[in-house]
Amino acid sequence: MLVVFFGLVAVVALVGSLSATAAPELYTRFTLPSWAPSAELLGPVWTVSYLVLALAGWAYWRTDGETQGFALYGIGLLLNLLWAPLFFAGGSTRLACVDAVLLDFFVLMTVGLFYRRSRGAALLLLAYFGWLCYATALNVAIIALNDVR
Repeated sequence: MLVVFFGLVAVVALVGSLSATAAPELYTRFTLPSWAPSAELLGPVWTVSYLVLALAGWAYWRTDGETQGFALYGIGLLLNLLWAPLFFAGGSTRLACVDAVLLDFFVLMTVGLFYRRSRGAALLLLAYFGWLCYATALNVAIIALNDVR
């Protein structure tokens, strides 16, 4: 099952990667806040985040996790999958931001459900949630600092 979770998360990462081929160039064209990471750092951080996400799902599964927890986990995967196509391929930073806020909400709810069965899974998701909140704040800052839609 660990391979299944890595596979599911890899699909999300692949879709994001394919829709963000012009991401480094586009990212550097934006006026960014002083706390924005370099474009070179984003790929490795997202890779670690995806590994953490897969491990959290697997750790929860090992506890015979509840269907509701997996449903929220799946919604989170779908929202994550949509962000890069909206932001980069679709050119809609605002729609991507709405997606990011929804993703934050669903991941936080998932943390709560995972915590009831596996504190380890919840802590892994909490680390992922921290990165998502940072990425959402960056999305908001890009909207605020640039004339974008």
